[in-house]
Amino acid sequence: MSHPEPWPLRHLVLRTPRLELRPDDDAGLLELVAVAHAGVHPPEEMPFLVPWTDADPRYMGRGTLQHFWQQRSAFTPEDWNVHFLVRHEGRVIGVQSLQAREFGVVREVATGSWLGLAHQGHGLGTEMRAAALMLAFDDLGAVCARSGAFADNAASLRVSAKLGYTRDGSVTHVRRGEPVEEVRLRLAAAAFVRPPWTLQVDGLAGCLGLLGAG
Repeated sequence: MSHPEPWPLRHLVLRTPRLELRPDDDAGLLELVAVAHAGVHPPEEMPFLVPWTDADPRYMGRGTLQHFWQQRSAFTPEDWNVHFLVRHEGRVIGVQSLQAREFGVVREVATGSWLGLAHQGHGLGTEMRAAALMLAFDDLGAVCARSGAFADNAASLRVSAKLGYTRDGSVTHVRRGEPVEEVRLRLAAAAFVRPPWTLQVDGLAGCLGLLGAG
């Protein structure tokens, strides 16, 4: 007697010209922790709403693993977050997240990502976010994608502008004890500025129900 695949996401893979994206697995997360310890941003900057890189280095790795484990264990078709580990030349260099709530009804997703400092400035951030957007729009049937970045996070805002996002308001947060503006961004499927390459997607069919897209 055959049984349904208990975790179909383990078969999902996205391939771009330079990158391979797969949902997080424990071996890859250990690589991701090493990337984080090597540096994600200059110490005087903080690009994240949750300042996880300010954590005590003795515990940051454990906290990072626990965060991803918690997200994985809470995964449902109504509320999900796929954390794609991004590999370049076979090595993990960062993470690209795609998340949604009630996707089967609203057909909206949101994205978030980070790259190790050593891998920034080569267009890889744009390539990996484009991959997530192509999956969302072309394969899952999303009608809109949302993102956000602090007003002083020029690199992230450039990526968003390049892909076609438009400003959708702002909100003020407290960052390291000071107020800071988060720019909210929205991308309609029809406004997506597509890259000149085709995304290869494997293993998606078994994941559609889990993503509320079946």
